[in-house]
Parts: sequence; C-alpha cells; structure tokens
Amino acid sequence: MVKLLAFLTRRGGMDLRDFVDYYENKHVPFICSLAPVPAVYKRSYLKRGDALNMEDGAIGFDVVTETVFPDRAALQAWLGKIFEPGTRERVVADEEKFLDRSRYWAYVVEERVTSESSASNR
Repeated sequence: MVKLLAFLTRRGGMDLRDFVDYYENKHVPFICSLAPVPAVYKRSYLKRGDALNMEDGAIGFDVVTETVFPDRAALQAWLGKIFEPGTRERVVADEEKFLDRSRYWAYVVEERVTSESSASNR
C-alpha cells in the first residue's frame, strides 16, 4: 500500500463550516468524477481549540487528506488522470475556490500500525 497525506489550508477569509461543506460536497465528488476513487480517500479536519492541540495557533493547516493506493503504479495512474492537460487546470480552478494553494504540503508516508492484539503478542 502507498499512502499520500496532504496538509491543506482553507482560503483566507473562508469560514471553516463553508470550507468543510465545499470540500465534502463539491470538491470530493468533482475529484471522484475525474479518476477512479482511491482505496481510501479520507479527510480529517483539525479541531481548533482542542486542549490536546499543542500550539494550536501555530498549526498551519485545516485538514489532512489521506489517499491510499494498492501500489505506486496505482498512485501514479491516479495522479496522471488528475494532472493530465485540461484536467489539471480544472482541478486548480476548483481548489482556488476553497484552498490557499500556497500552503499545500503533500508527502508519501509508510504506515506502521500497532493494535491491542499486536502489542500483546510482544
């Protein structure tokens, strides 16, 4: 499995509720119409003001978007669809409606999972 995490920030002046609404109800269906849906396409929105958030005001993103693919070839094929000429411009235009594209970070990560059952087997 290959996992891509994107740390995204809402456009300046946009209310968080409007940001979530646009992302979930406009952008996600739009992206899903362009290419096969990844094995996982998940958004985790930052809970600002939570007592467990360290340096809450310094956090530079509003959502972590996680996409998971069976292998690198599937990720490359998906990116190829999203970034093909003509489509890329449409994606950028849509992102500019709700994202601050200057504050966009994406990373491929390798996941290690510890569960109760795996921890008790040590």
